[in-house]
Amino acid sequence: MRSRHTREIRYLMRPAIMSLLLAGAIAAATAADGLIPSPEPGWPQWRGPRRDGISDEKGLLQTWPQGGPELLWTIDGLGKGWSCPIIVGDRIYITGDIGDDLMVFAFNTEGRRQWAVKNGASWKKSFPGARACCAFSDGRVYNLNAHGRLACLDAVSGKEFWAVSILDEFGGKNITWALSECLLVDGERVIVTPGGKKTLIAALDKRNGEVVWTTKPVGDEQPSYCSPILFEQNGRRVISNCSGTLGFAVDADSGELLWTVPLENRFATNVSTPVYDAGFIYYVTPYGEHGRQYRLTADGRGISAEHVWTNMLLDTVTGSGVVADGILFTSGYKKSKWWFGVDWKTGETKYESKDFTTGAAIYADNRLYCLDEKGDVGLLEAGTDGLRTLGRFSLADKPVNDAWAHPVLVGGRLYLRYHDKLLCYSVKAP
Repeated sequence: MRSRHTREIRYLMRPAIMSLLLAGAIAAATAADGLIPSPEPGWPQWRGPRRDGISDEKGLLQTWPQGGPELLWTIDGLGKGWSCPIIVGDRIYITGDIGDDLMVFAFNTEGRRQWAVKNGASWKKSFPGARACCAFSDGRVYNLNAHGRLACLDAVSGKEFWAVSILDEFGGKNITWALSECLLVDGERVIVTPGGKKTLIAALDKRNGEVVWTTKPVGDEQPSYCSPILFEQNGRRVISNCSGTLGFAVDADSGELLWTVPLENRFATNVSTPVYDAGFIYYVTPYGEHGRQYRLTADGRGISAEHVWTNMLLDTVTGSGVVADGILFTSGYKKSKWWFGVDWKTGETKYESKDFTTGAAIYADNRLYCLDEKGDVGLLEAGTDGLRTLGRFSLADKPVNDAWAHPVLVGGRLYLRYHDKLLCYSVKAP
């Protein structure tokens, strides 16, 4: 039988134990902060496993021979579009507009077609072509077409399981250059940003398309051309995206709105995916707010975003950015149509390169892989003497101005799309 003295000691110790447990829980939550990767292998979604444009592969070529790395194969006949491929196992999934239809294609990693199915109508208005890339989860492929038709397909056969028009479902309306969101699959949910009078962002059951949660609309806020990211911050799972005039975030499990920040420009063209790293988030818009970083901190309401710095040279449109070794690599657009390396903590410009014009990039094995809008491809390294070009070649026979698809790197292979073609290069070191 316990003595009264023993019970009193344990009772007095209880607050101290609880404090230690709470401190441990907070430390664990803080340690877990960061981007949440897809559980699928390969490059299963927009901008890679964490949607950050970074590949974890090593043992890659550190320089390229003249003319670029070895071309393994080329796929023709994809139609018009800017969607990049996703790669899972030995399958490649990519979209393209052909005639009146948006087509979703599956190829094997040797470039042989496995199937092709329609996902509604093509986009024939301003800048015709396919927009959003696919997302893969649990043997299914998800894609949103330019008119808001969200389809769930069998990854093996292409059979359609279900489809829903997000504009009809949520009372939204299309935007000037068409819906372009690359869907995020979070566990059992598909995340989509329809905007409009009924919701800002919504989660659908990935098995049947039924609504799981919605976020209350912010006025009549319209979607933009942006795609979301998923991360953990201060013990909460957070989804962040951009609308026509805002950068915003919601609780991933409930849809509760956590913060908004201004992101206005006269065309409502917020295209670049938000960039998150180490408790800070970056949004960028052309013609307006430019590149802005925010510190994320817990407060009584949840999480707040506090402005840290603005870099007026950064006005990226289609390219997004990547953070590696404390440097944000990205390009400008209207004011400064070349490449930058910006200190992630201070916003100070540390590197500039005018070897390539504005474009998109991914990062792997200490190298930046750039595809600029003229169709030029570059391998860059950040060194003491600036951003050095260690290899370059061109996708096109003559300069173009709309090479906007993002590079993809997985399995020692670099995949590059320009409209009708997908090209596969070997970048693995011998």
